Amino acid sequence: MTEDRRLRVRPGVAVVSLLAVLIVGAGGMYLLTRGRHMPVSSTATAASSNEPQPATGSSSTLGVVVSLTRDAVDRSGIVVTEVSVQPATNSLRVPGVVEPNAYRQVSVTPLVGGRVVGVSAQLGDHVRKGQRIAQVYSPELAEARTKYVAAKAMLEAHDRELQRTQKLVEIGAASRQELERIHAEHAAQTADVESARSRLELLGADDAPGQGSATANVTAPIGGVITERPANAGLNVDPATKLFTIVDLSNVWIVADVYERDLQRVHQGTRATVTTTAFPERPLEGKIGFIDPQLNAATRTAKIRVEVVNPRGDLRPGMYADVTFETAAAAPVLAVPKEAVQHVADRQVVYVSSPNDTVTFIEREVRLGSGVGEQVEVLSGLSAGERIVSKGSFSVRAEVERLGLRAASAAQAVRIAVTEKGFEPDRVSLRAGAPAQLTFVRTTDKTCGTEVVFPSLGLKRTLPLNEPVVIEFTPARTGEVAFTCGMNMLKGVVMIQ
Repeated sequence: MTEDRRLRVRPGVAVVSLLAVLIVGAGGMYLLTRGRHMPVSSTATAASSNEPQPATGSSSTLGVVVSLTRDAVDRSGIVVTEVSVQPATNSLRVPGVVEPNAYRQVSVTPLVGGRVVGVSAQLGDHVRKGQRIAQVYSPELAEARTKYVAAKAMLEAHDRELQRTQKLVEIGAASRQELERIHAEHAAQTADVESARSRLELLGADDAPGQGSATANVTAPIGGVITERPANAGLNVDPATKLFTIVDLSNVWIVADVYERDLQRVHQGTRATVTTTAFPERPLEGKIGFIDPQLNAATRTAKIRVEVVNPRGDLRPGMYADVTFETAAAAPVLAVPKEAVQHVADRQVVYVSSPNDTVTFIEREVRLGSGVGEQVEVLSGLSAGERIVSKGSFSVRAEVERLGLRAASAAQAVRIAVTEKGFEPDRVSLRAGAPAQLTFVRTTDKTCGTEVVFPSLGLKRTLPLNEPVVIEFTPARTGEVAFTCGMNMLKGVVMIQ
């Protein structure tokens, strides 16, 4: 009788027992699922062990994660250092190129058309202002000189006739009217001679008669160095033909490219020091004389011109130079060794040491600023106190490439246009677990899509005209994520597979 009472179970107790079993089972499934999606820090902790482990890797929304063995770290000479804040330099150093001073560069052309009959200057010669450097035979000059000689002869004949008429008038053998006529003709003849002389001067010739009167001299308009010499004997030329290029190299320009981010540090009049590889012990001082008002859209740089005195001719056109500008001191910046940075496609990355494991590293994209010596400024991507691979980063990158981790964790990028018809495309497919970037661009005002809303993600962004708006998220599970315009009239969907 007592045994029967032990086997009898009350209905209430049975219900409570069943609920307990269900709760324990659900908790176990939750823990099992959570273990499969452990974050990077937990994975790194689990991977660390006192026993040597083979190189492994994983992809995470935080970046590419790779684990090495302790022996691999030691063999590669990997050194981990802390990212620190360093005082900014008060100088800006950029590369430049020596160019001729455009205001002291002259193209020499003949004043007359004809044929070159002599060249007395060679390429690279130093010439003085007014020095004869070529001769041109010109039929036009010969004709002008002939007219001048004839006009001068006629004037001399009129001079003699005028003198005779004056004597005849004095003795009464000629009338006063005859003398006035001779005076008028003499004045006209004098004007013809002056006109012919002016014509010769315009053609670059003098009024001296003699042999070679049809040959015009070409003289140097400035003193300098001949950098171009197309002229050769026998060349047929006209007044537009370039015979020489003369450059005064006692004053040259250094043209440098300065990045957009550094333009606030320089201005007209900023002092600059110019050094070259050929003459490193001879620095030259100058000032910024011109800053290009237009920016190069491809390189995001502006041209800056520094004018320097070059008395010894050390600086030659085309020579590379280093230009250092003295600028105002800037605020302290984050800086890392240049050796720590690896270039992957169009990105710069560093490898951050896991805080829980000294042999596990996370690939982190960074945006860099200007470099000074062996250090480079970090604009974004790192924080002070983080530990990165300062030496041996190439070995870590090689392991990432060998394991193919980067391809697995690459972000998914999709561009969506907002037009009059709606979202184009309005259906997007993404992989679950990989970072995604959706770039929305509104291309017209004739649409209600001035905003984009992701109701399930709690995201809402304004879409300015023709300005890209990037929305980043990591799809956690398969399914659909809807997006609409602000008025819920235009609709689209993200298919997560």
